[in-house]
Amino acid sequence: MTVTVREWGRLPTGERILMARLADASGLEARIMNYGATVTSIRCRDRAEIVDEVVLGFDSFLDYLTPDLQARWPYLGSTLGRYANRIAGASFVIDGTRYALSANDGRNHLHGGSRGFDRAVWTMHPIAGANGVALSLVSPDGEQGYPGHLDVHLDILLEGLGELVFRYRACTNRPTHVNLTSHCYFNLGGSSSSNVADHELQISASRVIPVDGAALPTGPPIEVAGSGLDLRNMSLLAHTLARTDPQIATAAGVNHCYALDQPGIDHIAAILWHPPSGRQLSLRTTAPGLQLYTANHFDGTLRGRHGRPWLRHCAAALEPQYFPDSPNRRDFPTTLLRPGDWFRSETRMCFGTR
Repeated sequence: MTVTVREWGRLPTGERILMARLADASGLEARIMNYGATVTSIRCRDRAEIVDEVVLGFDSFLDYLTPDLQARWPYLGSTLGRYANRIAGASFVIDGTRYALSANDGRNHLHGGSRGFDRAVWTMHPIAGANGVALSLVSPDGEQGYPGHLDVHLDILLEGLGELVFRYRACTNRPTHVNLTSHCYFNLGGSSSSNVADHELQISASRVIPVDGAALPTGPPIEVAGSGLDLRNMSLLAHTLARTDPQIATAAGVNHCYALDQPGIDHIAAILWHPPSGRQLSLRTTAPGLQLYTANHFDGTLRGRHGRPWLRHCAAALEPQYFPDSPNRRDFPTTLLRPGDWFRSETRMCFGTR
């Protein structure tokens, strides 16, 4: 299929914003803009062959610049970096030197800081011989407090029928921490659906990371067995969100990183299914964790396509990544990247029906 790239708008500074459209014969269509390497749209068919929107986003670039959205900034479909999720105290130590980061979530650091990769203008161009686009970004030494010059690359492609692929790479000239992911909010019910309570979800993880009120880890991963966060079998999200569980109460829903039992492209990490429409998303990833966020803090202030308000639990974000606050925890998989090494991660999202 042909990849099209066109100008979609301009920032107040005059920088051009580009929009790429990818499509395949299954009816899957994805749109990506270079502002924040953001997935603005994913459209796919239901069991009745009706094509509809399945992620939160906008049809106009100007909608991403409204004061309300810029102030609340829910990272709609954006690429997160240098570090997705939270870093406690907005600091970490590398080789005996403490680095102070941008504190944009109280006293903590969230999703790369106040001007993370989600608000950067990436370079973007079609990939020769492939149904995809290549995006790249240079993060200078000291940006948001991070040490090291970081070169970041992200390929987003359609491979096979109905499969959207994200391939991340990064290298540095000084030791630094890296944790990259995409922050898409899914609602497989389509543009008229206002809640994911009627979705079913399965996550292949027997452990989850407990968090406090600031969504920071309180310890190592704990067993999900016997808890409200057990999603090892297909579970109706309405039932999950209604469970009496201190972790669900703390987060006002689910905002937890699951430690995947078998990370890797050969293993399914999660399945999200919408029984009324039949749409299904299956996700595979090389990342060790999967953050599930059920849009707990949406209150109707922000409005999406056609002016529809985004309310609590209007969507579910599935974010493959390393664990939160890994730079400050030796018991978590390391996110430290040193010169000469590469950060690499791959996620595959397969859209279909059943």
